[in-house]
Amino acid sequence: MPQIDVDAAPSGDGCADCEEVGGWWLHLRRCAACGHVGCCDSSPHRHASTHAATAGHRYVQSYEPGETWWWDYTAQTAVMGPSLAAPTSHPLDQAVPGPADRLPADWESRLVRARDGA
Repeated sequence: MPQIDVDAAPSGDGCADCEEVGGWWLHLRRCAACGHVGCCDSSPHRHASTHAATAGHRYVQSYEPGETWWWDYTAQTAVMGPSLAAPTSHPLDQAVPGPADRLPADWESRLVRARDGA
C-alpha cells in the first residue's frame, strides 16, 4: 500500500485539530501516512476525513483501544493494512467521547446533528 509509514508516531492521544481549538470528539482515527490523529466522521468536526482530503493521505486506522480496522477515504471502503508503530490507540483511561472536561451538556444531540449534516 502506498502512502503508509509504519514508523510514523501518532500525533498525540486525541484529535490534534480539536486540541488546537478546545474541541471534543467521539472516536479517533490515525493517519497511516503521517500519524495525524483526527476525530471520526461521527464527531462534530470530522477532522480525520478533512486531513485525508487536504493532505492527500487516504488511509487511516482506528485509534480506539482493541480496534485494528483500516479505512481508505479515497475508495470509501475498508482495507487491510500493516501494523503501525506504538501506541496503536489512545490511552485506555481516556474518556469516550472526550475529553470529558470539554463535553457540552448536550453532546449527544450535537452528534445527531453532525451525523445529519445540520
